[in-house]
Amino acid sequence: MKNKKSTIKINKLLIFCLLFLFGLIIIRVFLVAYTGIVDGINLKQFAKSRDTYKSTIRANRGSIYDINGEILAQNVNSYNVIAYLDEKRTTDENKPRHVVDKEKTAEELSPILNMEKDAILNLLNKDVYQVELGPGGRNITELIKEKVEKLNLPGIDFIKSDKRYYKMGNFASYVIGYARKNDNDQIIGQMGVEKTFNDVLKGTDGYLEYQRDIFGYQIPNTPSIREEPKNGNDIYLTIDNNIQILLENSLINLYDKSRYTWATFTIADAKTGAIVGSASYPSFDPNTLEGINSYLNPLTQYAYEPGSTMKTFTYMAAMENGVYNGENTFTSGGISIGEDKVTDFNEVGFGVISFDKGFAYSSNVGATLLAQKIGRNNLKEYFNRLGFGKKTGIELPGEANGTLNFKYDIELATASFGQGITTTPIQNIQALTALTNNGIMLKPYIVDKIMDSNGITIEKGKRTEVATVASKETVAKMLDLMKSVVNDGLTSAKYYQTENVTLIGKTGTAQIADPNGGYLKGDTNYIRSFAGIFPYNDPKYIIYISVKQLSGSVSVMANAVKGVVEEVANYKNITETENAMDESKIIKLTTYISKDKEEVTNNLSLLNLIPVIIGDGNKIVDQYPNKNATLVSGNKVFLLTDGQNITLQNMNGWSRSDIKNYCSLTKIKCIFEGKGKASEISYPEGTNIKDIDELKIFLQ
Repeated sequence: MKNKKSTIKINKLLIFCLLFLFGLIIIRVFLVAYTGIVDGINLKQFAKSRDTYKSTIRANRGSIYDINGEILAQNVNSYNVIAYLDEKRTTDENKPRHVVDKEKTAEELSPILNMEKDAILNLLNKDVYQVELGPGGRNITELIKEKVEKLNLPGIDFIKSDKRYYKMGNFASYVIGYARKNDNDQIIGQMGVEKTFNDVLKGTDGYLEYQRDIFGYQIPNTPSIREEPKNGNDIYLTIDNNIQILLENSLINLYDKSRYTWATFTIADAKTGAIVGSASYPSFDPNTLEGINSYLNPLTQYAYEPGSTMKTFTYMAAMENGVYNGENTFTSGGISIGEDKVTDFNEVGFGVISFDKGFAYSSNVGATLLAQKIGRNNLKEYFNRLGFGKKTGIELPGEANGTLNFKYDIELATASFGQGITTTPIQNIQALTALTNNGIMLKPYIVDKIMDSNGITIEKGKRTEVATVASKETVAKMLDLMKSVVNDGLTSAKYYQTENVTLIGKTGTAQIADPNGGYLKGDTNYIRSFAGIFPYNDPKYIIYISVKQLSGSVSVMANAVKGVVEEVANYKNITETENAMDESKIIKLTTYISKDKEEVTNNLSLLNLIPVIIGDGNKIVDQYPNKNATLVSGNKVFLLTDGQNITLQNMNGWSRSDIKNYCSLTKIKCIFEGKGKASEISYPEGTNIKDIDELKIFLQ
């Protein structure tokens, strides 16, 4: 039986339909590929609109405090003034939302933004949707914003931002430094602690990431990624604001009495090396950079010939090298070294004197003879051990090394009394710590602690021993010699004698190098300095002051130092002599913040202090001096209340420092003319401080 072949009949209609559908698909794919449109949706445009958007969430920069917790630098809200110029923004003529009257707008904004009317008008005449009214309208304060808002000018608005704010103005400005925004809207430290610790302060920015459509909105039902920012750490300085203000005011008062080019005045804790105050004048306001004429910190970046303060370390070197006998004598006046000659400051000398007396008289000849006994290499090596010629490592940027280049015999001689070499103030302070710690030299520091945003201390400043550079016998002898300088009355150092605590030290007068060679001529072309320790019997503090081109008597500079020493001694309850101030007249302040105004006023009056109430509120929100400050009865205490209405007080007869304290609390810009007490003010008593752009005070 034969098998039958199976046959499959294919339906031609089915084949036709399949081919037709396949053709439609081909055409569809071709059209989609060519046009990019599916169901009326442009796929290309959709793909472009569906992009990933990532925005930065800024970390808050950490704050800077003094050792008592008083805030020195922080981030605050600021505003940029903008003007809307496009008429289409206004939909209701009765409520215009663009600048309508450009002339009026420019005229009224001009004095508030401190810009010329024409400059504002040029911005308002631009053919753009909106414009920023800079530079005067950039980073303005809440107070300026309120003044602009009161004008009710159509089309004027504000963009909120943040900026670095320095509550106390030019307080310790070269130490704190300043920070500014860069092109990426990041606040970056530019000087001082702000620069050194920029990475510590700035924190880590976070971000928000999501898919957005063509209009910039997040696409519904799509995930977003959010990384929270990590705020910067806070820094607490070793600076004590009460001591710092004493230093600031002393330099201002010194300038008023006797003009100079610059001055720097620093106090360090003798037992730890912590810098408790460091002032420089001229200073500057970190908020505006007004007054800045140098970007170098005098404490760490000014290297100059120290003068006779260097004799302290030459004498120490002689003792440590075993070549010193204070009872040995020499003929003062002058000594020949080859073709050169070294003379004492009075050129005739003091006759035949001992080396001990040579220190008290500040004899250049005596220092030269000791240097010759020590030898060039030994003297240079000892100066190096004391830290001269190299950085101390204090936490401030750009520290200078100074120079110790003495090769020839005459250079050895001049180096012994502080000429031909250069040092910085901070190097002198570091070397002096050896005399307050039984020969152990300490590293100076300015940061007390660093705390994270949760209030946990992550780093703590501490006493750091650098090296043992002197024996206890050398230290004891040097302290006695420094006491004789100030208290034996043999030279102008006698002006540094204090009443209530024994200040010891060494003065210095160095010629100023002429850029064209040699030294500048003239009675004022010197850098005068004083390196001191107090109290003598148990050193607590080291001080160093230097003043360039002082125009008046050295006694004026000495009085400035004495005033600070006495005030610090009172503040820290340091007394040594029988003539110490009556303790009943010394008042230690507490905090009055959040307390009732009437209660505080009565309490201060009972303590024989003068309360100065600022504002019409009932609660105290700020004060100066601050908690733990020590005052003598009869001084003023400034109290800022929570009132919104602050009017100018009668300041006639006030001191410059009192007015500066008042202006600091009220945030008024003050300019002084003359010296002495206030005799005339540019605004009348009772003027609302919101109406005061700048207050001029005439002193007499």
